[in-house]
Amino acid sequence: MGRVYNFSAGPAVLPEEVLKEAADEMLDYKGTGMSVMEMSHRSKAFDDIIKEAEKDIRELMNIPDNYKVLFLQGGASQQFAAVPMNLMKNKKAAYIITGQWAKKAY
Repeated sequence: MGRVYNFSAGPAVLPEEVLKEAADEMLDYKGTGMSVMEMSHRSKAFDDIIKEAEKDIRELMNIPDNYKVLFLQGGASQQFAAVPMNLMKNKKAAYIITGQWAKKAY
């Protein structure tokens, strides 16, 4: 069977070379002796990863320095709740239902 291109599981199909690089680094990420999933989020290796990711996303999306970039755990449904809950003041928030996804979030 040839390679299956499934776009429903995420934002895009990953190039084969990216998957091979991830597979190679699964047991030893850049000489650390562990995978990224095993390392501490406080480690130097992870700090390098997150700084490079922020630099790349700022460049790709032209995000100015006076904006924060947040890397948050969870899927879209979690973010529907987390963002308004963290930004609301006085335990009050307004939500505008603009379509199907907004309705789910509400």
